[in-house]
Formats: sequence, structure tokens, C-alpha cells
Amino acid sequence: MIILAMDTSGPVAGVAVWEEGRIRYEAMAVNKMTHSESIMPMVEEALTRTDLQKEQLTHLAVTVGPGSFTGVRIGVTAVKAMSHALGIPCVAVDALEATAYGIENPDEIICPIQDARVQQVYGAAFQHGRRLLDDCVMKLEEYLAAIAPLGNRFLFTGDGVIPYREKIAAILGDRARFAAAHSCYLRPAAVACLGARDAHLAVDYLTLQPLYLRAPQAERERAAREAKQHG
Repeated sequence: MIILAMDTSGPVAGVAVWEEGRIRYEAMAVNKMTHSESIMPMVEEALTRTDLQKEQLTHLAVTVGPGSFTGVRIGVTAVKAMSHALGIPCVAVDALEATAYGIENPDEIICPIQDARVQQVYGAAFQHGRRLLDDCVMKLEEYLAAIAPLGNRFLFTGDGVIPYREKIAAILGDRARFAAAHSCYLRPAAVACLGARDAHLAVDYLTLQPLYLRAPQAERERAAREAKQHG
């Protein structure tokens, strides 16, 4: 089994290649280029560096959300197109689970958070690889209240750490710890590994869908205008 994995759900564009239990390639781009500009050249580079042809791939894996609406669409659309062209299945990977995947600390609950804007976060909670809190989108204070009863020590990771670190520390005090900067990004290798784990759940390109926890901003703004007009 050879899996090409992609992630465009957050601020980092990433590609990885998994083959028979090992990561053969991983690349991440943090730059001013948009994901739509970055991701397919990164795929081509991954195949070149691993001496693989697209036709040798057996599965595709991609983060389907939660995350940036535009970013998620870019990755899902790219994988759907490749899946259709190559006739191979694709595996949907949860972005928060991938962010937490591989971080092992038995004394702490792993709390992946993404900045959802408008003073909200996408969040979940894991320990020993087991999910303790389902994916949610909440104001930070509500999310912290939801995880507080789960344990006494929390390790926060993900791109939401940067804008919310001070507020988390103020609320949780020494119950909170934060992953180092290099560990706060979702790793495409984690997407590939989760894709391998869940390969039995692979679907065709028509079935693969983004995971949105709330309506896109344009739809929310339209609904607000309509409510105001009818109010």
C-alpha cells in the first residue's frame, strides 16, 4: 500500500508519502503562497523525490476539516480530482486528530486547537490516542470549560496556540502547557499514518466530503442580513 497524503486545512500546506509502514517523504510549506499555488507542485516534488509514478499510488489521504473553509476545499478538491483520474480510493482524515496524533504524554490531555476566527476555536481532546471530546467550534472560554472536567493537566497544540496562549494561561494557570513552536503545526506525516490506519474506511471521490462545523462566513453573513430584514 502506497499513500499520498495532503493537508491544506490550516496555515501550512503539507504533503507526505507513506509506504508499507514507513514515511518515505514529508514536506511542509509556511510561506506567502496560497495553498492552491503550493499543493500540486508539492505533490509533483514528492513523487519525484520518491521515484514514484502516480499510477503506483494505492490510496490518497486528505484532511477534510475542521479548518479554513478555503483551505479545506483546496485539499479535498485536489484529492477528489486525483482519485477520479487514477481510479483509487481516498481516506478522510480529521484535522484535529491529525494535529494531536503522535504526541504522547500520559500525564496530560492533548488539546488540539485551531483559530476559527471571530473569537472562536475548533477544538477536541485526546489522551492515549483515545478521543475525550468530539470536534467542536466554540468561544475559547466555552471550550476550556468543556475540557476542564476531563483532567488536571492539558497540553495545547495547533495554530490556535499563538493567538490564545495568554488567555488560556490566564484561565487554566499551571494546568496548561503548550507544545513547542515546531510541534504546533499539523504534520502531513500524521495524515499519512492515519490514512493507513483507516484505509479500510476509504471512499470514492464522489463520497469524499469536507467536514464543516459551521456555515462559511458568506452564508453566515447572508443569514444575518436576512434575519435583520425579516426582524
